[in-house]
Amino acid sequence: MTKKRILTEYEEFRILAMVLDKFLWIGAAFMGWGLYVSISNSFNAAIPYLLAGIILLGVFSWIIIKEFEHLR
Repeated sequence: MTKKRILTEYEEFRILAMVLDKFLWIGAAFMGWGLYVSISNSFNAAIPYLLAGIILLGVFSWIIIKEFEHLR
């Protein structure tokens, strides 16, 4: 039987930050695509992409900040 490793709070935070960082990149990609659409077409066509990126960045940034404050 294998023994489970117990992580420290710092290690848990680093793993969480690495995972959420990927979602932050997805939010940045949505905003980048929205910028491209606004330049190539119209700003009205880009609004859904920009809003999706803003929401993703906001939610996951909030989660990371709350976890960081929890460690203190």
